[in-house]
Amino acid sequence: MPTLHLLCGKIASGKSTLAKTLAVKHDAFLFSEDHWLATLYPGEVSSISDYLARSQRMRGVLGPLVINLLQSGVNVVLDFPANTLANREWLLGLAQAAEVPHCLHYLELDDSTCRARLHARNAQGEHDFAATDAEFDLITRHFCAPSESEGLVIERHRP
Repeated sequence: MPTLHLLCGKIASGKSTLAKTLAVKHDAFLFSEDHWLATLYPGEVSSISDYLARSQRMRGVLGPLVINLLQSGVNVVLDFPANTLANREWLLGLAQAAEVPHCLHYLELDDSTCRARLHARNAQGEHDFAATDAEFDLITRHFCAPSESEGLVIERHRP
């Protein structure tokens, strides 16, 4: 039975690194939101509102594709931030529509560790997007830790 693997964690918590590992481990198709946004909308995502608009448009296209892959027997890893209730509802809905199990991988790291990793990542310049400290603070304010009460199967990853 194919499985939909989801990721939850603050900026620079290691979601993309874990997503790549999961894709290899589970012989899964990997979708990276950051990569798709950077490729489809180069230079167009410079604010949170830009991100929200482009991400919503992209999800309308990718959602049916993900469901189709899962229904075809392919494991899928979605490197999309399952960091809010609304995002998790959409992501969980994909597994439900495909009638397959899911696993939400929750990377539990504190803000100071994530911020230090963000600074290091920004200095390397290899990530599709470089968040500022102000953007980290803004996005982190909206972060909501996942709960099994949401109907989620959660695997916790701690440093």
